[in-house]
Amino acid sequence: MGVTRLKRKDRKNKARANNKVARIKQLLLTPVIKNVDMDELRAQFGEAPKNKPAEETSAE
Repeated sequence: MGVTRLKRKDRKNKARANNKVARIKQLLLTPVIKNVDMDELRAQFGEAPKNKPAEETSAE
């Protein structure tokens, strides 16, 4: 019995893998925003709440 190759499925699997790699590369190409004016952002959202002591929760 000879070995049969599923050529169409092989092409589909390779295309799926290549598309996934291309999608990841495209997402990595987007630049990261580094220069952010924190004072302007805080003014948009208002005053930040004061930090309260964390309440400890026990898993009983």
